[in-house]
Amino acid sequence: MSQGPLTTGAGAPVADNQNSETAGVGGPVLVQDQLLLEKLAHFNRERIPERVVHARGAGAYGTFTVTADVTPYTRAAFLSEAGKQTEVFLRFSTVAGNLGAADAVRDPRGFALKFYTEEGNYDLVGNNTPVFFIRDAIKFPDFIHTQKRDPYSGSQEADNVWDFWSLSPESTHQVTWLFGDRGIPASYRHMDGFGSHTFQWNNAAGEAFWVKYHFKTDQGVRNLTAQEAEVLAGKDPDSHQRDLREAIERGEFPSWTVGVQIMPAADAATYRFNPFDLTKVWPHADYPVVEIGKLELNRNPRNIFAEVEQSVFSPAHFVPGIGPSPDKMLQGRLFAYGDAHRYRVGINADHLPVNRPHATEARTNSRDGLLYDGRHGGAKNYEPNSFGGPRQTGRPLWQPFDGFTGGTGNHPTPVHAEDDDFVQAGNLYRLMSQEEKDRLVANLAGAMAPVSRDDIVERAIGNFASADADFGKRLETAVRALRG
Repeated sequence: MSQGPLTTGAGAPVADNQNSETAGVGGPVLVQDQLLLEKLAHFNRERIPERVVHARGAGAYGTFTVTADVTPYTRAAFLSEAGKQTEVFLRFSTVAGNLGAADAVRDPRGFALKFYTEEGNYDLVGNNTPVFFIRDAIKFPDFIHTQKRDPYSGSQEADNVWDFWSLSPESTHQVTWLFGDRGIPASYRHMDGFGSHTFQWNNAAGEAFWVKYHFKTDQGVRNLTAQEAEVLAGKDPDSHQRDLREAIERGEFPSWTVGVQIMPAADAATYRFNPFDLTKVWPHADYPVVEIGKLELNRNPRNIFAEVEQSVFSPAHFVPGIGPSPDKMLQGRLFAYGDAHRYRVGINADHLPVNRPHATEARTNSRDGLLYDGRHGGAKNYEPNSFGGPRQTGRPLWQPFDGFTGGTGNHPTPVHAEDDDFVQAGNLYRLMSQEEKDRLVANLAGAMAPVSRDDIVERAIGNFASADADFGKRLETAVRALRG
């Protein structure tokens, strides 16, 4: 069905979109051909800077449905009663690859979820792993530089990757996870998701709890071997994006069972390891996962650029009843994500349909800037005012932290009684079957073999040996065989 005449950006009808205007037949093009100039100028600006990390992604809309009463723990309105539904947008991604990279690669997967709640948007920006490589955001730029292209060679270099990991023993747990069977998900639908960080919930009485989010795939976990992924990445670089889109088109809506681990706030100070350390999980025996809801994706974006590429997420987007924790990685992300989007998409990125609140209205005093849409009209842009402007509530979204003393300084993460960089990596290894261990060792050895310096390899193997002696011994043998 016709949509009417083609027009310029200003709405004027286009007479000829096949031939540019020239000075006579075969003559030079005229600068007065404003359609030509408009099209070329717009084309030159059709791309915005890609994300430095998580550039390669896909997304879909859906619903989150509460299935349990969690009001004893949080006053968040979208969690207020069983059966309540909230619209969501979920963006999946790889971490290191650029926009043109393949989907089927060994890399963590981003799991960024936007809840369009009646109290504003709540962004839960996690991964498909419950832990991460580092515990302090000050190391994040250095870590990502090792995963990106080397400034001299222009390629990802094994020397950089393993030099950093071997000098950062806290990465041992995540590296063990990444090079195990779950390191290459078969699709976005067939992987779990995690909030990864520790967050605060607080209830109507002002009581605080620490929580960790878990999203268990209802499709079942499916993964690719290194060999399967190598073939798929070459045949179909868009495999994960295509799988998600086509599943929703078929009406096979992917879903996840959502649960949380809940720790009373008072437990944190005396827990056997630091509960805010992103390199560690909370054992389920200590804090079981309690089911709270169901997540379903059921609608594809109509325009990938507008709704996936320009979507923005920030861990700083909380709602009443939910807040941050003293996790040093999370604290850094509270600034970094919003700052990245202000640079990449623009100061008014929140005006875009995918980013603005859907169940309420944003009422701020921020005005102007690139692509400001004039939504405030002539309303006063300061607070307090006596012209009916929005007012503060006087009630913070989260409860204050306490129990911290001492002077300012560049302090390491607090150490608890059983804090250790290697225990949980060793536990993970010992949970694996013999076949899973074989694949883990083979994957690690294959990744280490290209490293040019023996001391980097020895240091890296030493970290895995500290996690488990058998792990280190088998890895040393496998690497030696590959390096000759």
